Amino acid sequence: MNYKRLGRTGLKVSELCLGTMQWGWTADENSAFEVMDEFVEAGGNFIDTADIYSRWVEGNEGGVSETVIGRWMRARGNRDQIVLATKVRGPMGDGPNDQGLSRAHIMDAVDASLRRMQTDYIDLYQSHAFDADTPIDETLRAYDDLVRAGKVRYVGASNYPAWRLMQALWSADTNGTARYDSLQPHYNLAHRAEFERELKALCEQYGIGVIPYSPLAGGFLTGKYSRDAATNSQRADGVRNKYFNEAGWRTLDALRGVANEVGSTPIAVALAWQLAQPVITAPIIGANSVEQLRGSLAATNVGLSDAQVQRLNDASAWKD
Repeated sequence: MNYKRLGRTGLKVSELCLGTMQWGWTADENSAFEVMDEFVEAGGNFIDTADIYSRWVEGNEGGVSETVIGRWMRARGNRDQIVLATKVRGPMGDGPNDQGLSRAHIMDAVDASLRRMQTDYIDLYQSHAFDADTPIDETLRAYDDLVRAGKVRYVGASNYPAWRLMQALWSADTNGTARYDSLQPHYNLAHRAEFERELKALCEQYGIGVIPYSPLAGGFLTGKYSRDAATNSQRADGVRNKYFNEAGWRTLDALRGVANEVGSTPIAVALAWQLAQPVITAPIIGANSVEQLRGSLAATNVGLSDAQVQRLNDASAWKD
């Protein structure tokens, strides 16, 4: 496992980040512990979660993933070896101030996350999405106070359009507050335009670390789907609606071809394509089992030639 600086900062993170949305949802606590153990054994140190995980499940009040991670770090005694990232923004209650990026909600949410994760600091605290109801100055001043208090070390954003991210950078520069040093965009070989159209150049110019989520396009880039495959779940139906088209199949065909050439899998090659890009810090991978995790970790041993990267780029090229 290689390590990279998170954007312009001096913080070193593993080239793959372990996403934990599934803890307490599709993976029980024992499975979560096994996957995190394997990730650390492979050299991983970067773990991402969010306070809202997984509030969308009936009977789940949120905070479950953070709680599982906290128990694991306490049991392993390894908090100082983990770069811990979590997010704030989503609804954590039914009250009018139980969501968003207001100072009121951020201050309450950070303390709740710290309690659940049994730690006194968060390495990377991220806005899960922008909040049109709150001035960006208010949000960044709250983060700045958390950094000064030692509760948060770095600040990042997720799901921000380029104009909003640029506005945040301008505000931080003008007011001398903490700024966003990382971005979590939706980005993969089959979904490139959203990031590449404007955000990519912005991140390169201002030294923002890029931590893409959904690097396997919801499972489409694993290669498990075929043109005539039937789908029988809500998630699979979502993949069908988005990627079962000529552009998707052209991308997947090229991915399979390169995987055969390098003696690897579509999963590993899809991740290696991201790792080959200097702008990318660490794709976020998810796994319900150690076996699934190992399939993604294999990307760290895949070296793609310039010609192979270009073939993948050409096959997945997008147009305005």
